[in-house]
Amino acid sequence: MFLVGLTGGISSGKSTVSSMLQELGCPIIDADVVARKVVEPRSRAYSRIVARFGPDILLENGEIDRKKLGQLIFVDEEKRRLLNSITHPEIQREMLKEILFYFVRGYRYVVLDVPLLFETRRLTQFLNHTVLVYCDPATQLSRLMQRDSLTQEQAEQRLSAQMPLNEKRGLANHVVENSGSREETHRQVLRLHAKLEDSMDFLPVRVVAVVATAGLGGILMYATKILLS
Repeated sequence: MFLVGLTGGISSGKSTVSSMLQELGCPIIDADVVARKVVEPRSRAYSRIVARFGPDILLENGEIDRKKLGQLIFVDEEKRRLLNSITHPEIQREMLKEILFYFVRGYRYVVLDVPLLFETRRLTQFLNHTVLVYCDPATQLSRLMQRDSLTQEQAEQRLSAQMPLNEKRGLANHVVENSGSREETHRQVLRLHAKLEDSMDFLPVRVVAVVATAGLGGILMYATKILLS
């Protein structure tokens, strides 16, 4: 099995491409979903976040108010680093568990849907392929304004806080151009899926797993023979 990183930018259409790949039978591990899971009440990260940021960040039901916490870290770099130091190890641990889940079931590859893949670079060293969902800046701005009911100034401010898609484009192995119609995007996703399915990148890990399993089996058989002799 090998790993594929999927990323994009705000309003570039990453979620659309992720859904298309999932419909084709690709296992998707969504970092945003995992991030919400690891901060649920009674989790290890939840306790540490409340201890460091205080009970004011909680909703009435005891869950973390993600909007309020986001506002805090958006204006304070130190608090953002603190939050990341708490959540990132937990997110990576949970993602690893899900990767192993798919590995033992024999999947050829798993897609890691990670919005800040190139910004953090925490996972890139483990990926065989990286996929960027791209759209041109004017389309991205227009979509963001329409989706979130923002003024142009507000939308531009949000976009400026992210790494530009043109910069990410130079870091990706594959680019899905999502400036046009959904049908055009879907055709590109089909071609990408075919490439990944034809890839032999899964073989090295699978061979190692088979050899390791065979070796373990041999050791157990030898130990049993010794005990029964």
